[in-house]
Amino acid sequence: MTVQPTAELTIDLGALVANYRLLQRHGKPARVGAGVKANSYGLGADRAAPALAKAGCKEFFVAVLSEAIALRPLIPDADIYVLSGPIGGDEPEFIEHRLIPVLNSLPQIETWSRWCDDDAPAPAAIHIDTGMSRLGLSPADLDHLIADPKALKLIPVQLLMSHLSVSEEVEHPENPGQLKRYKQAVDRLLPLLPARPILSFANSSGIFLGRDYAFDLVRTGAALYGLNPTPAAPNPMRQVVGLKARILQLRQIDAHQTVGYGAHRSTRATSLATLGLGYADGVFRALSHVGAAFVGGIRAPFVGRVSMDLITIDVGDVPAHLVQPGAWVEILGAHQSADDLAVLAGTNGYEVLTALGARYQRRYLPAG
Repeated sequence: MTVQPTAELTIDLGALVANYRLLQRHGKPARVGAGVKANSYGLGADRAAPALAKAGCKEFFVAVLSEAIALRPLIPDADIYVLSGPIGGDEPEFIEHRLIPVLNSLPQIETWSRWCDDDAPAPAAIHIDTGMSRLGLSPADLDHLIADPKALKLIPVQLLMSHLSVSEEVEHPENPGQLKRYKQAVDRLLPLLPARPILSFANSSGIFLGRDYAFDLVRTGAALYGLNPTPAAPNPMRQVVGLKARILQLRQIDAHQTVGYGAHRSTRATSLATLGLGYADGVFRALSHVGAAFVGGIRAPFVGRVSMDLITIDVGDVPAHLVQPGAWVEILGAHQSADDLAVLAGTNGYEVLTALGARYQRRYLPAG
């Protein structure tokens, strides 16, 4: 049986690897680790992680334990860090699958220390909060740990990390403020550890703040997948994602004729094309009246509301031979990036990528 898709998502693994190598050049002398959480930002960790490992990536970061367990057979020799750390009761899974928890609190440090002994060392990372007020040891927690480090001394600490909050804004004073707090915390912790851990501070945008932010390991995420890590400048990354949808139906409408839910009235007599995707596929309802597709490089604005499975576009300015039923229309690609679409939807490129739905036929271009 042959099923013709109404929409197709293309993921270019060659572009992904090229982005990894570009970030390596910018991050030197630090190594580059890969954020593959949320299914590699929605693009398929089962394809992205092995491609990155083959390109030389040795450190991977996920949000939750289940993501790490699924990845382990695919990247058997890599270090996989779980950013949420152990919840309690799941410690055996970390051990069995050789996963590294990121310890974010004093209770997590205490819990993990009980799993460490001379015969079975269980490495972990420690997260220092330098200004996010989210995960990580607060300044008070850090003071307490340094005053009573017995639990810490039992843990083979493999990595000390923190996370930048405004790294995409190069001149923001919080960047050097966080850097100073991270360095101070590291200076206090290092004398308590039997071996020097890996130091990791910069994220994708942090790489472009300069070498002072790089330390030993930079943790890249969004930039790997083509999002712009330098929003005030042109995007240095290659585009990884393409999204196109088929035209299902064409119709002519008169001026002031209603279109879609809410009875939006057209401002002109024109041709409409209905596309086979909608907000169930991650094309946000917020793009109603403001989004656009591209047909032969010509912008075709969304008309009316984005619905669950369908979007209507105005193709009145597009040559008729390009808008026949079954023809493909670009949503993401050469003329519109995930960042561009995000601006129209009032969100960011991260949400655009992670929202891309499960109904798409996915086509992976090989890394080479």
